Amino acid sequence: PYTKGLIISIVVAIISIVVAKLISFSTATLAIILGMIIGNKFTFLNTKGSKYLTGIKFAEKDLLMFAIALLGINLNFTILASLGFKTIFIIIISMVFTIFMGILLGKLFKINSKLALMIGIGNAVCGSSAIAATAGVAKVKSDDVAISIALVNLMGTIGIFLAPFLAYLLHLNDFDAGIFVGNTLQAVGQVVAAGFSISAEAGANATVVKMGRVLLLAPLVFILIYIASVNMKKSNDNNSTVKTKVGFPMFILWFLFFTVLASFEVLPKNIENIISATSHYISIIAMSAIGLMINFKTIKQSASKAFKVSTILFAMQLILSAVLIILL
Repeated sequence: PYTKGLIISIVVAIISIVVAKLISFSTATLAIILGMIIGNKFTFLNTKGSKYLTGIKFAEKDLLMFAIALLGINLNFTILASLGFKTIFIIIISMVFTIFMGILLGKLFKINSKLALMIGIGNAVCGSSAIAATAGVAKVKSDDVAISIALVNLMGTIGIFLAPFLAYLLHLNDFDAGIFVGNTLQAVGQVVAAGFSISAEAGANATVVKMGRVLLLAPLVFILIYIASVNMKKSNDNNSTVKTKVGFPMFILWFLFFTVLASFEVLPKNIENIISATSHYISIIAMSAIGLMINFKTIKQSASKAFKVSTILFAMQLILSAVLIILL
């Protein structure tokens, strides 16, 4: 029952990868956009009872969790030690600020609270991966996942050019410029592109800072699980007839497992590279599936306000990072 929908998702992913390389655009965002166009043009793919639906949903959820678990192979716990207290402090303060401001701006612009949370988390941690990893715990709809991923990647793409320019205006040295870029841009590719456009030192430092942010994805998921369980307990206390509980996402344990493997260098480097590439390509298939499940009408209702929230939030994130780097 999975085959047909899975094949469609893979085909969309392959097209996205090829086109993204040609136009130098975010593959994840392009996969969602292309999936949306195809899904809305050929509505039989995602309608209830469709023979493609099971496979698309499998790619959208199960494959995505698998990709995030494998993502841990790119990380290394020793990175945190190499960052130093000052940089870790900047990362944590920026993360907490960005998530809370995302929620606050969401209320101000009256958008879905879960969409606002995803925009905040995507900006704060690591873009698409952070949104995908936390969406299941927070019970976020596919539409909101797609909007937040697209907007966060858009901000990051703009940031490739904006962050180095701001670092130049602020007269940051290469080391601090690396912290600035690594602490504000969303995807690893964006950080690498922006950092190395400044200098080799800035690029290397930006990449390390970015990896430090990604490592904090696991504790963030645990915090969200705790909050969800507390809210669920309150709901159960108020409703004696229906009892529900928060499921624990096993993929986060596998994420930590692969991070440990990378930290202790258990596997040969070529095996780590294969696992990393597998994670990347599977995540693109999942993004394509997310796009295939989206309805344009739903996007229209919240995309405009969500764009304003995302833009303001990214500007605030850039300002805070600059202030913390200069003052500290």
